[in-house]
Amino acid sequence: MINYTIRKVNEEDVIQLQEISRTTFSETFVEHNTEEDLNNYLANQLSIEKLLEEINNLHSAFYFVSESEKLVGYLKLNWSIAQTELIDEAAFEIERIYIRKEYFGKGLGQILLDHAITIGKAQHPTYIWLGVWELNTRAIRFYEKNGFKVFSSHLFTLGNDIQTDLLMKLEITS
Repeated sequence: MINYTIRKVNEEDVIQLQEISRTTFSETFVEHNTEEDLNNYLANQLSIEKLLEEINNLHSAFYFVSESEKLVGYLKLNWSIAQTELIDEAAFEIERIYIRKEYFGKGLGQILLDHAITIGKAQHPTYIWLGVWELNTRAIRFYEKNGFKVFSSHLFTLGNDIQTDLLMKLEITS
């Protein structure tokens, strides 16, 4: 059985958040992207200033997951006007679920997704949605297994590379 804890991130955690964000993003996308594009994204989108702004957004929340007190992943949620793609203001977005690569397959992604869905449902959204890179087949299969279905796509810029994210949603039933 996994000995894990989930806790909400606050301003005092910003250095840890930046470290886990940069590590997990790099591990996830290094195989298909240039070092220049990755470094550009890490410097601009995962800077201390940008992360503090996101932590302090009243319509967003971050959560850490730790196993035996070691930080192994995190989750970012958005609702209302904080959603990265405002398709429906009453929807709820799971913007990021990232786990350190050495912890893949241990069920931590499922634990974070379940946590996100529980928080999302408490907001009574029209649906819960997320974006996933079209080449991240592992993540796509994971979300499909959990009932998410592709409903659209959008472009995501990583450095100089324009990529396509699939938008997937989970219908909420009463």
